[in-house]
Amino acid sequence: MATLRELKTRIGSVTSSEKITGAMKMISSAKVHKSQQALQQLLPFKNQIRQIMGHILSSGVEFHSPLIEEREVKRVGVVVFGSDDGLCGAYNLNIFKHLLVELNALRQQYGEDVELTVYPVGSKIVKPCLSLKGGNTDVRLLPGIDSKMEGKRVNDFTEMLRHEFSSGSLDLVKVVYMQFHSIARQRLAVDVLFPVSAATLLEQESGEGNDDRLYLFEPDPNSIFNELLPMMVQSTMNEITIENRASEQAARVMAMQSANDNAKKLQEELQLEYNKLRQQSITTELLDILGGQVER
Repeated sequence: MATLRELKTRIGSVTSSEKITGAMKMISSAKVHKSQQALQQLLPFKNQIRQIMGHILSSGVEFHSPLIEEREVKRVGVVVFGSDDGLCGAYNLNIFKHLLVELNALRQQYGEDVELTVYPVGSKIVKPCLSLKGGNTDVRLLPGIDSKMEGKRVNDFTEMLRHEFSSGSLDLVKVVYMQFHSIARQRLAVDVLFPVSAATLLEQESGEGNDDRLYLFEPDPNSIFNELLPMMVQSTMNEITIENRASEQAARVMAMQSANDNAKKLQEELQLEYNKLRQQSITTELLDILGGQVER
């Protein structure tokens, strides 16, 4: 049985842990808010591109771009977003499980001979991804590419993927990430980055600002389309990166909340045990005193 001193030490340790998890929860909550602000700042740029694309697509011109070219799929690139820091519960494990499901689905859809290249983003997702290397599956680690990367690096990474697709090194590029909805809710998502799907273009065409007014395009709609399309993909990739970062911090908030609740519960149990042991000790001392008086 633990002594009073040992119990007191354990209670102090649990109290310290509770304070630490509480502080980490506050920090993660602030980072979630920061990511939400970044998403709001990205929204005007995304909406402006969507509006312009809508006007161009409604012009009735036939568009050509290597980014919308669909071809026989023999090589697939899969970008998977994880985290660079721990203490976020089963966040990376859930993403990796979803990645396995997606890779199996690709093999079923395009055959066992399809070449798969995984691009892990975030040090905590790298190790499990490396275990997939072998056969027709490759894992590429890119320097400077992590879950904390900001706009320029995201754009450079997107440009690299665009070059891989345009050159024919990849026939399809998908992104596996955690989509942010709220602190308590994040949803695993898989988006097609290249080729840009017809559904995505139709979404732009039906977007805000697409009215019946006539527009003059200079130089020509197809040239503007080919300039805007990479920008649209870059804005999508930036949004995915920020959403993943917000989801990571939200998962950490929930993990710290769970740890905090467990610490409080343990503290209450230890305090109860301490009080019982202390009461027992006082009772024993009183009995010793009364026994001594009786002997006299």
